[in-house]
Amino acid sequence: MSTAVALRYRFYAARVRAVRPVGASLVRVTFGGEDLVDFAGGGRDQSVSLFLPHPGQAAPVVPVEAGDNWHPAWRALDPQVRAVMRSYTIRAQRPERGELDIDFVRHGDTGPATRWAGRAAAGDPVLILGPAVPDERSVRFQPPAGTDGVLLVADETALPAVGAILDWLPAGTPVRGLVEVPEPGDIQPLPTEARAEVTWLVRGATAPAGALLPDALRATRLPGANPYTWLAGEAGMVRAARRHLVGERGLDRRRITFAGYWRRGASEDDLRAEAGA
Repeated sequence: MSTAVALRYRFYAARVRAVRPVGASLVRVTFGGEDLVDFAGGGRDQSVSLFLPHPGQAAPVVPVEAGDNWHPAWRALDPQVRAVMRSYTIRAQRPERGELDIDFVRHGDTGPATRWAGRAAAGDPVLILGPAVPDERSVRFQPPAGTDGVLLVADETALPAVGAILDWLPAGTPVRGLVEVPEPGDIQPLPTEARAEVTWLVRGATAPAGALLPDALRATRLPGANPYTWLAGEAGMVRAARRHLVGERGLDRRRITFAGYWRRGASEDDLRAEAGA
C-alpha cells in the first residue's frame, strides 16, 4: 500500500502578457497562462521564485520532475544553462484569469533579472515556482492574535509587498507605513480598506537605500497598544530597525516579522550560496 503526498510547491509555466511602468523605478510585468488558474498563493507578501531564460534560450531550463527537492537538482545543472532564479513578491493575483503581477525594481543592466525586465515583451516565457496547495510558509506577514495595529517599514524593493498587504488587510485596521523610495515619481496610490497612514520618504539619487528610515521610525508613534510590525528591504536597514523596536521600544520580538530582501554589495546568488554553506 502506498500513500500519495501532495507537493507543496510546483513550477507554473507562464508568459508575459503586459509590461508597464509603475513609478520612476518600478516596472510591472503581468504574467498569464493556464497553469496560473491553479496558483495557490496566499496574498499578502506571498513570495515566489522566478526562473528566467538566458539570452538566446527559447525557455528557462529547470530540473525535470524534481518535486520539492528542486533546489539541489537546479544547482547541479550547468550555471551557464540553468535558468536564472530570483525571488519576488506577488503584487496581485487573479487566478480566475490565470494572471499575476510582479513588480521589478529597475537597475538598468546591472543584473540578469533587471536586464530581463527592461526588455520583457508579450509572449516571453518564464517559470514560476510557487505554492501548489494553500501553504502559508511562503507568506511571512502573519499578525498574531490580539493585534490592534500594524506598522509597515519598507524600501522600494518591498513596496510591492506593502501594496499587497494593504490590499489584504481587513477594513478599518489601523496601519502606519513608512516607505522609502528613490524619487518623487515612485510615490504611488496604495488602495486599501484599512485605516492606513503612509509616509513616503524620498531619499534622492545620492543617499544609500534605507538611509531615511531609521530616523523616521524613531519619530513614528506605534499604531495601537499591541501592534504587529513588518520590516522588509535592505538587510542592514531591517536589522537596525528591529534592534530599535526591540531594544529601545520594548516590543516583543515575536510580534515583529523581518525580511532582508537584499543586502548592499551582495547578489541574490551570493546570499543563497552563504545560506547553503
